[in-house]
Amino acid sequence: MSKFVILGIIVGIFLFSGIRIIFEYKRAIKFRFGKYIKTLQPGLQWIIPFIETIQIVDIRVITFNIDSQEVMTEDNVPCSIDGVVFFKINNPEKAVLEVEQYKFAITQLAQAALRDVCGKVELDTILSKREEMGKNIKEIVEQETKEWGIEISDVKIKDIQLPENMRRMMANQAEAERSRRARIILALAEEQAAGKLLAAGKLIDQSPSAIKLRLYQTLSHIAAEKNSTILFPFPEEVLPRKKKKRKLPKS
Repeated sequence: MSKFVILGIIVGIFLFSGIRIIFEYKRAIKFRFGKYIKTLQPGLQWIIPFIETIQIVDIRVITFNIDSQEVMTEDNVPCSIDGVVFFKINNPEKAVLEVEQYKFAITQLAQAALRDVCGKVELDTILSKREEMGKNIKEIVEQETKEWGIEISDVKIKDIQLPENMRRMMANQAEAERSRRARIILALAEEQAAGKLLAAGKLIDQSPSAIKLRLYQTLSHIAAEKNSTILFPFPEEVLPRKKKKRKLPKS
């Protein structure tokens, strides 16, 4: 084998080893002897082997969970809260050059912000205003990550774990609240029914025949069962009575 063939093979291997394919949703940060050169765009790219290196950065929306954090709320209720963070890298150069392991850094910021925000409010606020709590956490984390070329898309609180005794107390409270509402609704219904009955009574009093019609309607409902005996009260005053003969006094 001639020297030119061997040299050609070596050159071919050298050129082939420098080929890099970058996907559309990624960017490549190129370094030469450890110094930043530029950011490579998607497509077929070539670097100088052994001299230049690249670091791939994903520019899609990235999601990671916030580990469950033990939080003491403002009203001294211990609870475990976890969440999820959505972020996107807008400036790959800063994300690589300004911070070491940006994913780990964002995780630590999100955990600290979650404990800080949830520890300043009462438990009822956390349970009823999760969306607002997530926005507050996002604002705190975003203040730091802007300098890293990272945009925080959203922060959501996923789950809130409460002590067992607190769960029972909240269940009793909810049951008592529902019982209170049921009693109020029943009282309002009785009040409305009494008003309607009063109006109906006044209307019936205006016509004696209306009382009879109502009585006949009630009797028809009772007779539909076919197992009832109906008794009509009859006044004794209208019954005929025998007149007693008066005894004449003796003279």
